[in-house]
Amino acid sequence: MLEEKGLKLFVKREDLIHPVVSGNKWRKLKYNLSRAKTEGHDTLLSFGGAYSNHIHALACAAKEEGFRAIGIIRGEEAKTLNDTLSYARECGMELYFVSREDYREKEEKYFLENLEKQFGRFYLIPEGGSNREGVQGCMEIISELNIEWDTICTACGTGTTMAGLVASLPEDKKAIGFPVLKGGSFLYKEIQDQLSSFSKERNSNWHLEEQYHFGGYAKWDQTLLDFIEGFKIKHRLELEPVYTGKMMYGIMELVRNDFFKKGTVVVALHTGGLQGLSGLKK
Repeated sequence: MLEEKGLKLFVKREDLIHPVVSGNKWRKLKYNLSRAKTEGHDTLLSFGGAYSNHIHALACAAKEEGFRAIGIIRGEEAKTLNDTLSYARECGMELYFVSREDYREKEEKYFLENLEKQFGRFYLIPEGGSNREGVQGCMEIISELNIEWDTICTACGTGTTMAGLVASLPEDKKAIGFPVLKGGSFLYKEIQDQLSSFSKERNSNWHLEEQYHFGGYAKWDQTLLDFIEGFKIKHRLELEPVYTGKMMYGIMELVRNDFFKKGTVVVALHTGGLQGLSGLKK
C-alpha cells in the first residue's frame, strides 16, 4: 500500500536502546537520573499503574545505577503480582499501593510531604517521567535521524515524548501524535505546558490524531490484535496493543485515506513496551 501511494515509512527502533529500559522510557529517565546524582540523592520515587512501563523501566534503571527505588502504585495489591510488578520487586523496588482516590492527590503538596515523612528524602520523578528532564531526553530523538524525512509519529500517553519532538522539530517538518487514551485532546494543553520552559515560540507543525485509542488506555479489540499479528508476519516487527500498535494502525489508516501527499517520508517511533506482551499472551 505504501508503494501504491508513493510513500515511504521508516521505523526508528527506540526499543533497541536497552534490553529493559527501552524506547522513550530510557529517554525520559536519562536526565532525571543525572540530576538525581548531581543533587546527591540515593532514592528515587515515582508513580504508576499496575502495568506501568515506566515503573518497570525505572526499577531496572535504579538497580543498574545503584539507587533505592520506591514505586507508588495505583490500586489495591493483588494476591499475585503481574509480570510488570513482579519484575520491579525482583529489581529491588519497594512497592506501595494506594487507593485510586488517594492516587489522584499524588501531585498535592501534603501528599508528597507525607511520602517524605514515610520514606525520607527522595528524588521525585513524575508518573511516566513527564517533567522537564523527560522532555529534554526526548528532544535528542530527532537529532539522531540520519535519513531525509518529512513527518515523525509517536504514540502519546503523558505527551512527554511528543513535547520533546515538537521542541526540537525543524520548521519544515511535521509531527503527529496518537493518543492512546480516550478523549486525548487534553494532551494539547499538557504538551504546550511542557514546551513552555523550552521556547517562547511554539512550533505549530504538529497535531494529534485522537481516533485510534480503541476504547481507551490499555484497551483494544480483535481488529487491533489482528493488525499487530499481521504486521509482525509481514514486516517481522513486533508491536504491542497499548502504544505502538495503536500508533501504527493509525498511520496505516492515514495512508489508506490519502492523508499524506505523494512523496512523503514518514518516521514512526517504536517506543518499546514489549514486555507487556507477556501478560497478553497468557
